[in-house]
Amino acid sequence: MPVADPEKRELARRKLLYVQICRKCYARNALRAKKCRKCGSKRLRPKNRESKG
Repeated sequence: MPVADPEKRELARRKLLYVQICRKCYARNALRAKKCRKCGSKRLRPKNRESKG
């Protein structure tokens, strides 16, 4: 069911797209993270944000 409220839609989009991905265990981390919350690795990259359509 799509979200009708544009403000909530924007919040959801940011929550899903603006994260860091651990290169070791592929866990999602906060954008400001310096190390992985799951494995402790410092090898983080920003999630790719290319639109799909």
